Amino acid sequence: MDSRQFLGLEPTHNPHRWVLPIVPGISTAGGFLFGGCGLGAAVAAMEGTSGRRAVWATAQYLSYAKPGEVMDIDVTIAVHGHQITQARASCHVGDREILTVNAALGDRELETHGQFEDMPVVIPRPDECGERPHVIDWSGTISGRMDQRMAKGRLLEDLDGSPSDGQVLLWSRIPEVIDGVDTATLAILGDFVPMGVGQALGIRGGGNSLDNTLRIGRLVPTEWVLLDIRVHFVERGFGHGLVHMYAEDGTLMATASQSCIVRFWRDMPGPGPDARTEAGRARR
Repeated sequence: MDSRQFLGLEPTHNPHRWVLPIVPGISTAGGFLFGGCGLGAAVAAMEGTSGRRAVWATAQYLSYAKPGEVMDIDVTIAVHGHQITQARASCHVGDREILTVNAALGDRELETHGQFEDMPVVIPRPDECGERPHVIDWSGTISGRMDQRMAKGRLLEDLDGSPSDGQVLLWSRIPEVIDGVDTATLAILGDFVPMGVGQALGIRGGGNSLDNTLRIGRLVPTEWVLLDIRVHFVERGFGHGLVHMYAEDGTLMATASQSCIVRFWRDMPGPGPDARTEAGRARR
């Protein structure tokens, strides 16, 4: 299975329109499309329409798509140059826009290259780590289709309101995707700054993403991807951070940066405002 099959992304007779049936397997336990799956589907659609690989893509999340709905993805090629295509994707259910994605796609023959961020050195291997703890039953959702092992982070009982250093290390893979890591896969795996915000603050919470910007480098064969999640700051009710995504051999394949609305989990008393009276529901 490749990432398009994993997402359920379908082409149409129009090469500029794709459709994504929203099913529980690409949704959160809260009952709406997982943001990383939305970005991944939009990028895959733009790659399919343009015939080029994504270099950069940024999503603005505007509304929610729920299981049972079908999201149309309309691709516009704004500029198609000799080496680079600039495109955008409007993702909507009927006349309700869910997310908008802009991207640059292409490849250039340039021998000069380099990696200037290094994978954390002292970390346990995935088989030496415990599974990422979940609050509720995630089976049948996007989280239930991921295998995630916590290399650095706190258990639920350790979320006592005390801040951490803002870093979480999470080994991740999608067992169903066996045709290799691609841009769409990394878009899915990179959507974890909200989880890192809860860890950084020491609260039983996370957030709803406002955006996600994905930058893609060199992709190499790897079973596991290390998510090096770094939360920069939380102010005015919003959290900001990024994720470095490393292959097992230390290759930095992509980065993802996000801002999110900070929310506490419902029915999970913990530090800070009473989670049971919080209006929103955390995405994770």
